[in-house]
Amino acid sequence: MHTLAAIAKTLNRPVVYLRGLQERFELPSFGGAGYPAAWLNCVRTIVYLRILNIPEETLRELWHLEKKLLQLLHMDTTGSPTWFLDACGQKSHPDRRLLLTNCHLGTSLRAAAAVQPGLNFSPRAPEFFPSTAMGEDALAVLRDCLKIHVRIHSDITAELPVVRAAAR
Repeated sequence: MHTLAAIAKTLNRPVVYLRGLQERFELPSFGGAGYPAAWLNCVRTIVYLRILNIPEETLRELWHLEKKLLQLLHMDTTGSPTWFLDACGQKSHPDRRLLLTNCHLGTSLRAAAAVQPGLNFSPRAPEFFPSTAMGEDALAVLRDCLKIHVRIHSDITAELPVVRAAAR
């Protein structure tokens, strides 16, 4: 567990900057040394991507899409207030993880069509209408996530030579 001040020092950013990210990305707030390592890892990813000149608007759009996808797949069943952050910092199978939430989808992200419609990780009673009948489609949301992910990867590839030159 970390304090916000310790996280700010680790990321070399002022606390007010982190509070702004916390507000704009709707991240949970904790008192004192209550910030879990997953929170730090999530914010670290955002900060690193911002250093690589990825627009915050793009990151927020991806953040909301990833959270929506996780909700459509009913992966919010842990009861944890940080259920959408809990995978942040995991290193195994990066090709199977979403970019910001770092959630492991069980298959390569490139195999988006392999996600089985109707997956439900929750023991809750089903809705009266299937989510696809109400306009929600996990595959469509995943494809939107992947479009942004590809764009971010392309932007990072273009920015890396500049960052390397600046570091020299």
